[in-house]
Amino acid sequence: MELLFFCIVTSKRCLRRSQKLEWVCLLFPCAAGVVKAEDFSLPAYVNRRDVPLPEVAFVKDLSAQQKALKEKEKASWTALSVDEKVELYRIKFNESYAEMNRGSNEWKTVLGGVLFFLGVTGLILIWQKHYMYGPIPHTFSDEWLSMQTKRMLDMRINPVEGISSQWDYEKNEWKK
Repeated sequence: MELLFFCIVTSKRCLRRSQKLEWVCLLFPCAAGVVKAEDFSLPAYVNRRDVPLPEVAFVKDLSAQQKALKEKEKASWTALSVDEKVELYRIKFNESYAEMNRGSNEWKTVLGGVLFFLGVTGLILIWQKHYMYGPIPHTFSDEWLSMQTKRMLDMRINPVEGISSQWDYEKNEWKK
């Protein structure tokens, strides 16, 4: 028994036949088209440095010229020219190791984007410091902090483990 799945995509009605793995898209004004779905159970071409020999060739459907070249390949390779050998290589592989290892210019785009956003962030911080935040409170000044520390020592705040335990009251200096 076949299972049919229905979906509506804008003005199309699609039926999926689960056994044949094909999409049949019916346009409402009576036009029909068939779109083949990818069968993921078959091996796929992978062009990676750590997988040197892919399971399938890069070119699946050979042209007449490529078929003739494949027949010529079965004979002695000394009869093949360099261009024919390169063409045979391109049928099997998409890129050589040198082409895979070739650097790209993507790092320039990434670095430019990072520097752009750092610059925008810096401008936002400068704008916030200038227009949003008020002046620094007087309690952050060095003289205020020294007066506050002196007051805490005079009050003997936290004499066991705190700031007063580090002060020598007889010599009037910090303990060493």
